[in-house]
Amino acid sequence: MASSESCHVESDKTEQEIKSPSVECSPKKDVVAGFTTLSTSTSSYEPLETHDPTLNRLAVTMFQKVHEYLQAELTSSESEYQLLEQMNKVTADKYRDLTQVAANVGKGIIELNAKFKSLEVYLEQIDQIEDNISKLEHAAYKLDAYTVRLENKFKALTAEKR
Repeated sequence: MASSESCHVESDKTEQEIKSPSVECSPKKDVVAGFTTLSTSTSSYEPLETHDPTLNRLAVTMFQKVHEYLQAELTSSESEYQLLEQMNKVTADKYRDLTQVAANVGKGIIELNAKFKSLEVYLEQIDQIEDNISKLEHAAYKLDAYTVRLENKFKALTAEKR
């Protein structure tokens, strides 16, 4: 940007133009044949220059709308982050509860395994008794069949003697 020292003030300029060197030194302002023109720069703001009130009003409205839009976006994002934070807390609590349940189930399994091991001897005895009962039952059926045959032979022999 040009400083006020490097700005050349011509002698035929008015007193007001000499008093405001920042206006004179602006690279955006040119004086051609006594008329003030703007450069093709993207910013057209010049101090001490009157602006179109409609343009000012529209610019203010635009900035307010952009502000409202950005504020709504930020509020929306903040709400989403708060919801995610709440969901994370609830999920963490659930997992904590599930961890406790899993720990209790693990303890229960350990206790059941210990009880099973202590009862394993008795369970083996029960299995042996069951096997013996099966053998005894089989022997009883054989004995019953034998007695039926023997009774039939006895009846046959007693019927012959008569």
